[in-house]
Amino acid sequence: MIPFHNRHIGPNEAETKEMLAAVEAKSVDELVEQTIPSGIRLKQPLKLDAALSEPAYLNKIKAIAAKNKPLRTLIGMGYYDVYTPAVIQRNILENPAWYTSYTPYQAEISQGRLEALLNFQTVVCSLTGMQISNCSLLDEATAAGEAMHMMLDLRSREAVKAEKNELFVDENIFPQTLDVIRTRCAPLNVKVVVGNFAGYEPSEKCFGAIVQYPAANGEVRDYSAFAKKLHDKQIMLTAACDILSLAVLQEPAAWGADIAVGNTQRFGIPMGFGGPHAGYMATKDEFKRSMPGRIIGVSVDRLGNQALRMSLQTREQHIKREKATSNICTAQALLATMAGMYATYHGAEGLKQIAQHVHSCAAAVAAALERKGLQLASKNFFDTIEVQKVNAVDVKKKAEAAGYNFYYPTESSVRISFDELSNEKELNEVASIFGATGQQLLEQSSRELASLGSTVQLSRTSAFLTERTFNSYHSETELMRYIKKLERRDISLANSMISLGSCTMKLNAAAEMLPLSWPEFGSVHPFVPREQAQGYYELIDDLAKDLAEITGFDAVSFQPNSGANGEYAGLMTIRQYHISRGEGHRSIALIPASAHGTNPASAAMAGMQVVVVTCDDKGNINVDDLKAKAEQHKQNLSCCMITYPSTHGVFEGKICEIVKIVHDNGGQVYMDGANMNAQVGYTSPGFIGADVCHLNLHKTFAIPHGGGGPGEGPICTAKHLTPFLPSHSMVKIGGGASAVSAAPFGSASILTITYGYIKMMGEEGLKRATAMAILNANYISKQLSQHYATLYTGKNGRIAHECIIDCRHFRATYGVESGDIARRLMDYGFHAPTLSFPVPETLMVEPTESEDKAELDRFIDALISIKNECEEIKNGTADKENNLLKMSPHTAAELVGNAWDHPYDRERAAYPLPWVSENKFFPYVSKIDSGYGDRNLVCTCEPIESYL
Repeated sequence: MIPFHNRHIGPNEAETKEMLAAVEAKSVDELVEQTIPSGIRLKQPLKLDAALSEPAYLNKIKAIAAKNKPLRTLIGMGYYDVYTPAVIQRNILENPAWYTSYTPYQAEISQGRLEALLNFQTVVCSLTGMQISNCSLLDEATAAGEAMHMMLDLRSREAVKAEKNELFVDENIFPQTLDVIRTRCAPLNVKVVVGNFAGYEPSEKCFGAIVQYPAANGEVRDYSAFAKKLHDKQIMLTAACDILSLAVLQEPAAWGADIAVGNTQRFGIPMGFGGPHAGYMATKDEFKRSMPGRIIGVSVDRLGNQALRMSLQTREQHIKREKATSNICTAQALLATMAGMYATYHGAEGLKQIAQHVHSCAAAVAAALERKGLQLASKNFFDTIEVQKVNAVDVKKKAEAAGYNFYYPTESSVRISFDELSNEKELNEVASIFGATGQQLLEQSSRELASLGSTVQLSRTSAFLTERTFNSYHSETELMRYIKKLERRDISLANSMISLGSCTMKLNAAAEMLPLSWPEFGSVHPFVPREQAQGYYELIDDLAKDLAEITGFDAVSFQPNSGANGEYAGLMTIRQYHISRGEGHRSIALIPASAHGTNPASAAMAGMQVVVVTCDDKGNINVDDLKAKAEQHKQNLSCCMITYPSTHGVFEGKICEIVKIVHDNGGQVYMDGANMNAQVGYTSPGFIGADVCHLNLHKTFAIPHGGGGPGEGPICTAKHLTPFLPSHSMVKIGGGASAVSAAPFGSASILTITYGYIKMMGEEGLKRATAMAILNANYISKQLSQHYATLYTGKNGRIAHECIIDCRHFRATYGVESGDIARRLMDYGFHAPTLSFPVPETLMVEPTESEDKAELDRFIDALISIKNECEEIKNGTADKENNLLKMSPHTAAELVGNAWDHPYDRERAAYPLPWVSENKFFPYVSKIDSGYGDRNLVCTCEPIESYL
């Protein structure tokens, strides 16, 4: 059988020879020797299992999945069993056009996923009653952590900001959320006060409060008086809300919350042992410029048509760097899309029915238990009941014997959370575990059972989801066509190469993706007993072993559920290490000027002071400057954050000297794993001498981007840092004192993808992927060299896996900006490379190993053709303003319309090269007016009245 890596890697043997000849290298080995410094190359091959074929791997993963024995889980605590509508599973989750698309930075060819994310924002705003929402965060716990940062940033009365450092958290909150809040507060010297909201008297130091709605024990509480008490003292209030409950409960904005956060997992997203799920944050319009994350907004294009884009991008950390109030660099876009479609499919009435059903089930069992004489924590609840004064150990034995998981907060209490899959048979079985038959109540008609939904206090009276989108697609035919309509407005890997430097849009193989849909992985709650998740633990342990081998480190934590969260976790691990040695004062982070914006933002969040290290004229770290600053801050140096190969796309020859300087001055070396795909098999962070790294599994290890997420950012550590890896209050893992996300293993279900990638590639395949990524990048750089200069190269004139094309002179020479080139590429059917990062007016190209020579040549031809179009402007044969680049992209509507006021013909606009017509992608909108969208911010769907 043909090895899997031959399917994953694009160029075949004959193409490889042609490309090697073009770059003037005799072999792949010679090219690698000229690229990766000899002093850091591994001496021995990686110790990994032999590569598996696709059928062999699928048999292996099926056997692992069978070791998960998911009982019917009613644990709740923020995770609930759901039904993912098949039309959403098949057409979005399992559809490469949706799961391989990139973050919608290039808005003109992202209108489909932008509309889907705008729908998500509208759902969140509508249900919470807030005016603005972002298009998803990582999970509920980290969203609460972001809310803490936001409230801290918005502290009133500037003169006393330093004194306002107290956060109140109600004790009836999910423990994993409290864990993350405490982690986020610790390095910022924010004191966390935990207590009962009803008796709390805010001090002068308090700047914010966080409550759970409904509370963790299920109680629906009226927080309105508490909100007023806080507001009277200029203190903000965040509510962590169950999104489904808001279909029947009063929205948090109505009773006084300033910020609402939570998780949308209940909207059709499997539990997946903890993720991925789309967290949310919504707030009042007045706070929009302090809200973290991405916001989708409505703007207009060159032709005056409505167009969507990411708004207010200046808030993001890639611009604000260490001054950013958040390091968030991703959204859970694919999951947000699914959750938004779930709400679209059901509409307001459908969500109400599901919510009423869930509440009715809880109410029915509560009534049966009360008739039995059992005591409940509250008579006012939504989906969760807490039974008190019982023997929890005895109940647990009976429940598991009957096939159920409950949650046991104490030795004498039991919590049970019902969900949309609960039914009458289940209610009888749950009641019988407590010795209550409940037949009289449980056998009532569905109408009588549903009427119990009115017993909950604080019932919602306001309308929601009144927009046309949520009242138009309630049949499968309608929703399928709507999803397909949006799909056709986007470019993804299903269309063509996406050459985004630093983002690595490689193949996400179907065999790697298949297990993601299996219920054996999807239906497992993250807090089940270990014996019920043996398959997950086997996979996680085996994957940790492989990643430790690949990185040259001792141990791995999978808890960080994004690359930026991995950075934060790595820095917090370093922080704990210094504290353990009595050196908690070490707080200086040296960060090169070329680093990703998340690096300084993460350092600031970890309580560190950023000191920038300059780069030399070749894009390398200025070693003299690094040494001077390391010695200057020797007594307080915490770490140095390094991306390797560098963000400039080269292997710096002095990396070992850099590491030694940091260590000699008492610091730790943090390696950003963004460019790990240029290391695998040939070198490693541990071998180079780093102490900790994070891995972007969605870059190097094949997890898809999904329109901007899911991401997963595990950290790998040297032995001396292993005791300080993230821990978790619900599941015994790690040795540190800090949880960084809600679930113990982050977005565990997508680990199946990376596991499949490594097991099918094997050592030979992984090493070859690295080499071919380097060859593809050098081939593009060489073939473009007569037309575009590569800004930085290594010692032998080679680049790593990506290259920066220099367009900085184009404005003066041609009157053209790099953004014009990016938009013109859309007419050729390509997504642009990374634009103006890390150097303004450049294009960072990363072809990955997955693209074959034919696709690389098409991309090269497109850029050369665009350069020729620039020359036409320069020599006067094209108009300086009304030209192919300035007017791009060209929509189908404009091309076939009666009005055509351009001096060039329509064919050149639409089909600039012969092969374009074979697979033409028509952008849905033309050049978007970004400033208009920011000046007139609209970030929800239009109300239905606007269509009448």
